[in-house]
Parts: sequence; C-alpha cells; structure tokens
Amino acid sequence: MSKPAPLVSSRWALSQQDDWSTPFAEVLLQQLDLSPGLTILDVASGHGIPAFCLAEQVGPTGRVVGVDASRGQVASARAIQGAELPWLRFECLDMRALPATFPTFQRITGNLSVMFFRPHRYEVVRGLIEHLEPGGQLVLTFPSLGTFDSIWQRIDQEMSRSGLTTERERLATHVAERPSAEEARGWLERLEMERIAAVEWPLEVASGPGPRFLYHPLLRGGFLDDAYECFDDVRLAEEIMARVSQDMESMTPLIAQRCVLCGWKRNKG
Repeated sequence: MSKPAPLVSSRWALSQQDDWSTPFAEVLLQQLDLSPGLTILDVASGHGIPAFCLAEQVGPTGRVVGVDASRGQVASARAIQGAELPWLRFECLDMRALPATFPTFQRITGNLSVMFFRPHRYEVVRGLIEHLEPGGQLVLTFPSLGTFDSIWQRIDQEMSRSGLTTERERLATHVAERPSAEEARGWLERLEMERIAAVEWPLEVASGPGPRFLYHPLLRGGFLDDAYECFDDVRLAEEIMARVSQDMESMTPLIAQRCVLCGWKRNKG
C-alpha cells in the first residue's frame, strides 16, 4: 500500500500540531476528488480539520458547510475562521438527523466521523447520501477494527488474571463494536454506490509508560476511556490500568488503522 503523499503548504493547510485529526485528514484528501467551485458538506467538522483546507481548494465559487453537534467545537471553528473564507460556514447540527430541507452537495466528507454515527451507522450513512447529489462523492475516515489491538489484548490479559469475567465481556463488546473496512464497504454496496473503496493505512502513536500512557491526550479521550467504562469499581479500574501502563514493551508499537471509505452516487437514469 502506497503512503499518502504530503499536501501542498498553504495558509489553511492541515495543522501539523494535531497528531490525530491531521493524519486521518491526509488520507481523506488523497481520496477526495476536489476542484474549484464544488459544494461540500463536512460532517463532524470539529474545529475545522479539514474544512478550512477544503474551502481554500474550492475557492469563492464553491461552498463548504461544516456541521458538528458540539456547540463548543462550532464556536472554536468560527473563532479560527473570523472573517476569512466567507463561502465556508459552520453550523451546530446533528449529522445523524439532518432536516429534510437541508440542501444537497456534490461532495460529503467526514474526518474521524464514523465513530459518531453510533448506534445505527448504516442508517446515518444512508441519510447522508440522501443529501449527496447524483454523481457526487462521499469520503469518510475512521479508526477501524484492529486499532490499538495490542492495548486491548494487554488489558484483557490483566482482566483475565484477576478473574474479571464481566469486565472482559464488556471490553470485548467495546472492541467488536468498532467497524471493519469490510463492514463499511458493505454499507455503500447496500446503498448501490459506485467506485467504492475502503482502504487502510497504519498510524503509529508514541507513548511512554505510567501516566504518559494513561493520560495520553489521544489514547485516553478516544480509547482508554472505553476500558475504564468496563468497570463498576473505579478503584479496581485504576489498579488494573496502572499495571497495564507499566508494560509498554508488550503493547509497542501502538498502531491505529486509518480507514478511508469512499464511493460515488449513481447518476439518475
């Protein structure tokens, strides 16, 4: 599998300070067919990666709308934008239930979006495609099944040693709930999309032992919290996770799977 090519530097280039959103956005942009004048809907737009980059590329003859359910994220994106890129706007909307009156777009993108489609991911994708114009392209990225498997295996091992049957079952449910590339491809096949691709690129994440692992800004907020939620006893959770955090050797390298899912909506007739 070829590595994603670096993007051209610009005023609104992807932030190199974001070690999580930017690597996923890079693979999104590699798959997205972009040209000036396009209309784009960016779901789960967050603080603007990659919406600002998309707006710069489509130019003033195009239009980009970023939607996110978090008012704080929308406010942050608007503050970054200021009076720039007037053909880009951010709205606080639930992408899982866009109003029927919401317009259609030539492209729909969503960086790290699929994790927010729960619990009915297929239905959300179907709803998004209803707002995609015939001949338009959908491109979504997400960490797919297999992401940080070494972490889950080590936590499961520690739970097993402690005889924690219920916690192990909960952990297994969390892990299995993450969609695979094949499952995501199946969504677009069921929706009769064309030129479908579901491609994965590994991403290695660096961390140290102890608190550096347990409070890693990426691992804790997006993943380790799932493990903590498997416990009813907070103190027990802390004991188990502390032991896990000291065994970096068995978990390294920490590998996330960047999956990019894309497809084209059939033209009418």
